[in-house]
Amino acid sequence: MLTAARLGAAALSAAILAGATAGPALADSPAPTAAAVPDGLYGKGDPTYDGVWRQSLALTALAAAKATPADSAVGWLTGQQCEDGGWPSFRAAGAACDPKTEDSNATAVAVQALVALGGHQEAVDKGVQWLKATQNADGSWPYNPGSPGDANSTGLAVNALFAAKTDPTGVAKAGKNAFDGLALFQLGCAAPADQRGAFAYQPDPSSGALAPNALASAQASLAAAGGHLPVATTARTDAAPKALGCADAAAAPVAHADSGEAAGAYLTAQLAGGDNHLALTTPGAAPTPDYNATAWAALGLIQSGHPQQAAGAVDWLTKEGAAWTKGGTDASATASLLLVAQAAQRDTAPLTAQLTALGPAPKATASPSPTAAAPKKKDDGIGQYWPIIVGLLIGLGGGLLLSLQRKRGQSL
Repeated sequence: MLTAARLGAAALSAAILAGATAGPALADSPAPTAAAVPDGLYGKGDPTYDGVWRQSLALTALAAAKATPADSAVGWLTGQQCEDGGWPSFRAAGAACDPKTEDSNATAVAVQALVALGGHQEAVDKGVQWLKATQNADGSWPYNPGSPGDANSTGLAVNALFAAKTDPTGVAKAGKNAFDGLALFQLGCAAPADQRGAFAYQPDPSSGALAPNALASAQASLAAAGGHLPVATTARTDAAPKALGCADAAAAPVAHADSGEAAGAYLTAQLAGGDNHLALTTPGAAPTPDYNATAWAALGLIQSGHPQQAAGAVDWLTKEGAAWTKGGTDASATASLLLVAQAAQRDTAPLTAQLTALGPAPKATASPSPTAAAPKKKDDGIGQYWPIIVGLLIGLGGGLLLSLQRKRGQSL
């Protein structure tokens, strides 16, 4: 069974990529039958289209929860990596790698997971080299090598570069770096005011025009804000994200320095006008709530220092969590919701337990936080001795009374 992440991407993978936890597209040819779920993999659904994706999200979230995943879980992910450094969406045991089906989305989240886990530098380095090798000449990344770039894939690649401590400005093809590639998809001052800062999935193939896309805007916002998974920033500002300051309707690309704030301003407005969530729109269908895009919007806003603007979305996701995660049985959704809760510094224990139950037993889990010591009272220096003091006083008083009585008896 496809996860919501992969299913949303599938609807637009032939033309546009949309509606997923991170928006990975489907493989070119669907599998005729469901693949068996391997040992070590989180979740019980068919892993054909999202095996690496959901495993990476799960391991990233558990690493952030200070859990030590089972060797089988980590080994399955590292075992999916191909010799050239890329990851496919899923590779059955013993199957050979096909460079055409390796994808930037799976590779980017796998790199972030292995960085979060630590101790996998060789695999991380190979993954980063694969991303460098598959970057398009315009600075963007495609889902599969050789295809046109898109905002979602480019944003994920930039996330991976940040996680691996690789400066995106130094990753370039034909003079165009990763930030130049991301800027290709962001609507700037030439767009209507209410669309500025949004990201399109891809330019229209005929006109080259950019149309706002909820998932693309949300997902690319984390990269524009300089972040990666897991989001652990504590930076914050009380001010709302700054919208683009447009003195004219120039068609120049949005400067990288303004990109994150512009995306945050657009997303804040969309969340405010949509009951604290973003919507998935597909041709011929009514808009539906998009859990995945909303989650990425919250992560992007928190990363850019605007947790206050993300709070409503986090509340909405928490309220809708059971529906999104299918009662905690969808590994990708559960991991995504846990990543949001961690970033927003909300209660994570129930989600951590749900996610842990969807995979092999971890080697170790985080110890419960020690119970906070009761605040000391002002008289702690002497208060603990009051019973002794009272006892002594009673003893002395009793002795004195007895002595007086004896003296009185002797005087009668």
